[in-house]
Amino acid sequence: MDHLLPIFLESLFGFVALFILTKVLGKTQITQLTPFDFIAALVLGELVGNALFDDEKGILEIGFAIVLWGVILYVTELITQRYKGTRALLEGRPTIIIHQGKLIREEMKKSNLDINQLQHLLRSKDAFSIQEVQYAILETDGTVSVLKKSTYQVPNRNDFNLQPEATHLAVTLINDGEVIWDNLKEANLTEEWLMDELMKQEIKTVRDVFYAEWIEGHDIFVQPFTSKKN
Repeated sequence: MDHLLPIFLESLFGFVALFILTKVLGKTQITQLTPFDFIAALVLGELVGNALFDDEKGILEIGFAIVLWGVILYVTELITQRYKGTRALLEGRPTIIIHQGKLIREEMKKSNLDINQLQHLLRSKDAFSIQEVQYAILETDGTVSVLKKSTYQVPNRNDFNLQPEATHLAVTLINDGEVIWDNLKEANLTEEWLMDELMKQEIKTVRDVFYAEWIEGHDIFVQPFTSKKN
């Protein structure tokens, strides 16, 4: 039982010290977690955790580790605020992944972002179809900022006292040159219909399509691999 008291005191001290450190560093360390901040948090947690269960380390060592790492983080934050050129290295840069309604495949590859991940991020911004998006920017903290096309922005139908219309989810039919057969079948569509729709847009093979989706009552939306940001 005697060894539990030091662990309790060290844990309590570590909690208080980390709490003070987060207040000093500011809310951006939590709400805007960049890759650098993520690594810093891991290292800081590892330092405190190792010190807690090391019999040769006490409150003094824990406090020193927290203060030292806190000073390093604080100085780094000052550097990024004073010297703009260091921000891209330490904090990263926002990346445009949808430009004028077109997916920028090269930027998505650089960010290791696939279609499914992008759709998840867009849905979190109430954009259930890529066709609704004019611009999408992948922020340094991994979230996406979305500017919808004007036809999908407010005001909505209620603002004009219009009758509601049926809404349908966008169905992904082609992803990175491959047909999503389950989605095609679930939407009661056929391969012949899909190929006819591609031919209408002068696309001869599925392998030339980076992304395609369909919404009931609308034409198929197709983006070839060749689309690039201007």
